[in-house]
Amino acid sequence: MDNVRIGIVGCGAIAQVHHAPNLKELWHLYDLNSVCDVSARAAAHVAARFDVPAHFTDYAAFLASDIEAVVFCQTDPKTDYVLQALDAGKHVFVEKPVCFNLDEISAMVSAQERAGVVGQAGYMKVYDPAFEVVAAEAADMDVRFVQIHHLHPTNDLHLAQFDVQRFDDVPAAVIQETVAARRAALVHALGTAPPDGVARAFFLLSGSMIHDLYGLRHIMGVPTRIHNVDIWQEGRAVTFQVEYANGARCNGTWIDLPDLWDFKETLEVCADDKRVTLKYPTGFSRGQLSEVTVQEIDANGTMVARTPAIDWASAFIREMQAFHGCIREGRECRTPLSEVHHDVGLIINLIKSHLGNG
Repeated sequence: MDNVRIGIVGCGAIAQVHHAPNLKELWHLYDLNSVCDVSARAAAHVAARFDVPAHFTDYAAFLASDIEAVVFCQTDPKTDYVLQALDAGKHVFVEKPVCFNLDEISAMVSAQERAGVVGQAGYMKVYDPAFEVVAAEAADMDVRFVQIHHLHPTNDLHLAQFDVQRFDDVPAAVIQETVAARRAALVHALGTAPPDGVARAFFLLSGSMIHDLYGLRHIMGVPTRIHNVDIWQEGRAVTFQVEYANGARCNGTWIDLPDLWDFKETLEVCADDKRVTLKYPTGFSRGQLSEVTVQEIDANGTMVARTPAIDWASAFIREMQAFHGCIREGRECRTPLSEVHHDVGLIINLIKSHLGNG
């Protein structure tokens, strides 16, 4: 197999729990040659822990190292770094949130097209075998109603199950620049500086509920209308209802319950005669499977429930296998950067609808 020489930008939790170990597990597809972080200690730690030959704090030097593809999983915003990589001719895998406004994703897609490289969004749930089962079931349904329900504890509860090392050597100026850049991207997206609670909701939609939104798009398409949006608990809770082209509606809920261990994220797809329910584990887990239940009326008129067997393959592993296939075999990308504008635009419109100017 022709291995892809790859590097990682961002050596925090998602790199330590998933991307670095997964790329090493995929030794027959990737050579993990470099890592980069603004924290010198984080970069050195990940390089030593996962046997990576080179580590950097200088991003230009990282791009000039022996890599042809980059995984971006650093603190947002990522746009400037992604654009530099694309201009350098690198294939890019961009963790969610890819970006925060439509001009940013437009610039990424244009740069990708100029470079003629692969651009893949880190939309891992599309690659979850359980999601594929649900999408196949839904394809034959006359869907009338969809519900997404996301009860989210603090990630620290689940990260405590892993050996995630954190470091305090990030320069203060870098932290200030990052905070300012996030704020600027938010204002650019909305055209105004929203109240703090609304800003918090914008970022939670972009960083967490984005999984539910892109999943819905893959099953239902792009919503045609927003009926209502409510942001409450100072931005720690969001509820909304949207409508699709076939008249079906979706109720969505995201609630921050920081001290509750039990993570809950569910997707329900309903027709008159069938309901398919998908239950996800937290993204900060390894080896836990999503669960699918299908309820319907059989040929004898009896209500039956079945639980399809789910393949054990990790969604995080499968998305990297797909990325390799796009690069080396020219396969069509299932989660291309060119489709991200649908999700970014929906989040912007949900927030604007709440503010009364959508």
